[in-house]
Amino acid sequence: MKKLFFLITFSLSLFSFGQELPEGFVYLSDVDATIQSELRYLSSNNFIGKPIDGYHKNCVIVTKETASALQKIQQILIKKGLSLKIFDAYRPQQSVNHFVRWAKVLSDTIMKQEYYPNVPKSQLFNQGYIASKSGHSRGSTVDLTIVDIKKEKELDMGSPFDFFGEESHPFFKEISTTQKSNRFLLRKVMLENGFKPYDNEWWHFTLKNEPFRNSYFNFPVE
Repeated sequence: MKKLFFLITFSLSLFSFGQELPEGFVYLSDVDATIQSELRYLSSNNFIGKPIDGYHKNCVIVTKETASALQKIQQILIKKGLSLKIFDAYRPQQSVNHFVRWAKVLSDTIMKQEYYPNVPKSQLFNQGYIASKSGHSRGSTVDLTIVDIKKEKELDMGSPFDFFGEESHPFFKEISTTQKSNRFLLRKVMLENGFKPYDNEWWHFTLKNEPFRNSYFNFPVE
């Protein structure tokens, strides 16, 4: 009877806390549960149009250093009635492999109009939208936006997350003053707290002093 009780308790513990993460990684919710998340690759709401290999649960995994920096940023935004919202963080190599396989199937374009209307799928590699390695797999890169807490609405950034095109470049000129201001707010608070931006995506930031600069991980998001 004691053995059965132990097994049940152990199973519940695993169910509650997820997998045992590699040393140096944490669940972001354990550091700051107020940061919102919507892992797009867990669902079909992404540029491929189906769930991506390796994503099993809507839980944000990052390195400890990244989590600490995001917590500081969240504390700044909360005072303004705002919150971070994470679209993607740690990304397993198996997920990157899924992207690569998809990019090679030129006939699969079900999400083209929504995510890459002006870019031929055959050019996704050449133009840098798809690659065989991703900084996300090192655990210190995040894709994110800002949410108005009271309105329960994302700030208008002028283009959707994961939109392939120059409209997503941080300093794209043909957007409204409000949209530019929102992008600047996100960029400013991230840069001031230890992150560096990516030239082609307003939502993409990497911790400057990332701990696993040359390591690419493949454990699942669960």
